[in-house]
Amino acid sequence: MKKKKQDKSQDRSKILDCLWDFQNQYGYIRDEDVAACSKDLDISQVELEGVISFYHFFHRQPAGQITIYLNNSIVSECKGFQRVKEAFERETGASFGGIDPSGQFGLYETACIGLSDQEPAALINFYPFTNLNTLKVRSIIARLKKGESPASFCDKIEEKIRWKPPKDKTIFFRDYYPGIAVSKLKDYSPEKIIEEIKKSKLSGMGGAFFPTGLKWEFCKNQPASPKYIVCNADEGEPGTFKDRALMNEIPGLMLEGMTVAGYAVGANQGIIYLRAEYIWLKEKLEQTLSHFRKMNLLGENVGGIKGFDFDIRIQLGAGAYVCGEETALLNSLEGKRGEPRTKQFFPTEKGFLHLPTVVNNVETFCAAARIIELGSEFYLNTGTANSPGTKLLSVSGDCHLPGIYEIEWGTQISDILEKCQATDPYFIQVSGPSGQCISNKELNRTIAKDDLPCGGSFMIFNENRDVLNILINFSEFFKHESCGVCTPCRAGNFIIQRKLNKISAGLAYSSDFEEVKEWGNIMKVTSRCGLGKAATNSLLMALDKFPEYFQSKVDHHKEGLNKAFHLEQAVQEYEKFNN
Repeated sequence: MKKKKQDKSQDRSKILDCLWDFQNQYGYIRDEDVAACSKDLDISQVELEGVISFYHFFHRQPAGQITIYLNNSIVSECKGFQRVKEAFERETGASFGGIDPSGQFGLYETACIGLSDQEPAALINFYPFTNLNTLKVRSIIARLKKGESPASFCDKIEEKIRWKPPKDKTIFFRDYYPGIAVSKLKDYSPEKIIEEIKKSKLSGMGGAFFPTGLKWEFCKNQPASPKYIVCNADEGEPGTFKDRALMNEIPGLMLEGMTVAGYAVGANQGIIYLRAEYIWLKEKLEQTLSHFRKMNLLGENVGGIKGFDFDIRIQLGAGAYVCGEETALLNSLEGKRGEPRTKQFFPTEKGFLHLPTVVNNVETFCAAARIIELGSEFYLNTGTANSPGTKLLSVSGDCHLPGIYEIEWGTQISDILEKCQATDPYFIQVSGPSGQCISNKELNRTIAKDDLPCGGSFMIFNENRDVLNILINFSEFFKHESCGVCTPCRAGNFIIQRKLNKISAGLAYSSDFEEVKEWGNIMKVTSRCGLGKAATNSLLMALDKFPEYFQSKVDHHKEGLNKAFHLEQAVQEYEKFNN
C-alpha cells in the first residue's frame, strides 16, 4: 500500500515537465492540455490550474510566437530599463503584459533574471540578450521579424571573474580538473566525509548559513530511505548571479559536491532544481552530466566504490522567487504549488516525497567538493576564525567593474568598493532586497558572518539614485513574489508599498513612518517563511540610517490633499479629454 502511494507521488513530480512540454509545443497551455495532463497524472483539473497559476512563466493564453521577458529589477531600472521598455513596445507594436495584433510578439516584465552585471537584460524565448539600449532593441526585433531564431544570435554569457585571492587562498575559481574530489571518496568513510566538512566549518552559502556538516549528519542518521540530494539552483534574489557563474564556468564542481554529499548520507539520487531563467544553461549541464557518466563519476559504482550508485537529474522550475526557500522548492519538485511548508519537520527528516533530503545551494556544494579535494586545513587557512573560506559576491550597480568577486570572509566593504571601482557609493545593498543596506558611513564594516553575512548579492547605488525608488522597487518585488498563503506577508507588502508611494509623493506624516515600522515588525514576527520575515529588512534599516533623507519627505505643514492636487495639470487633463 505504501509503495502505491509513493509511485503516485513520483508521477505527480512530473507535472512541471509535462506543463513545460505543452507550453514549448504550443506557446501556452491550452484547455485540452490541462485535461490531458490531469488524466495522465491522475490529478484534478482544479488542482492543476492552481499549480499553473502559481508560476510566472506558465501561460494559459497565447503569449506570442516570440516571448520577451524584460527584467525590471532595480539595477535594470538604474541602467535604462524605461527606455528599453519603450523601445520594445515601439518596435513590436505590443504593449507589456500582452501580445501584438499579429500574435508574433509577447512582452512581459519579470523579476531578476540573474544578469545584473549586464543590465538592461531580457530573455527572448528564454535566450539571454544583455546590455540593451534602443538601437540594440531595434536591431534585435528587425532580425526576429526576418525569421531569425533568438538562439542563433543571443548573447553568449562570458563570466567576468573580476578578482580572486592569491592561489594559496583561492577556493572556487582555481584550476579545476574533473573527478579529483570524487576520486578521494574511496579513502574516506561516509562518517569521515561528514567529519571533514564539519571540521571546515562550512555553512550554507545561500544566506541561512546553517552548518553543512551538521545538516548532512542529520540526514545520514535518519532510518528512512531512499535519501535525496537536492541542489538549489534557484538563485532568485535580485542582484545575485554567483551560482550562474559557477554553473557556466565549472559545472562539474557542483556535480562533485552533490556526489560527495550523496556518498556521505547514503543517497543514490540527486536533483538540480534549475530556475527557469537559466534554461539557457540546461544544455551545458546535461552535457556535463553525460560526460561524468562516461567517466564513471556518476552512475553505478561511482569512482570505483563498489555499491555506491549515484546519479543526478535536472528539474526545471517555472518562475517563482519563493521556491528559493527550501521547503517551497521541495513542494515544487513534487508538482505542487511552490508554497513554503509549515516547519513541522526539517527536510533532513521529511523532504522530497517525505523522505530524508539534503538541500544546499550551488555555491555550498562547490565549496564542499573543494574541501574534499584540498582538505579542511586549506579551507580553514582562509577567511577568519569564525568565517573561514572565501565567499562569492555578485557585484553590480554603480561601479565600473561589475561581475564576480571571490573574496576572503572578513574583507572590508571599502576594499570591495575600491576593487570594483565604485562611483560615489551612497546606498549599498548587501544580500539583495531581503538583506541589509548600509550607508557610506559604514565602509569599514566587513563581509563576515559576525558582521555583514552576505548571501551573494552586492548592489551599489550612488547619490544620484533616489533611495525611495530603490525601496519601492524592492517592495513591488516582494508584493509580486509573495505566495499569498499567510496574511502578514500578503497584506503587509501591499500596505508597505502604498505607504512608500505616499512618502514618495511628499504626502506622509510622521505617523506613516511609525506605521511602516509597526507593519515591518509584524511581518518579521508572524510571516510563515523567510520571504515575509525579511521583506522589510532594508526598509527598516534605511529609516534609521538615512534619517535626514526621510525627514525631508515628511509633510510638516500638513498640506496633504491640497499638496497632491495640481490645478494647472487638472485643467490640462480636462481640456485634453474634452478635445
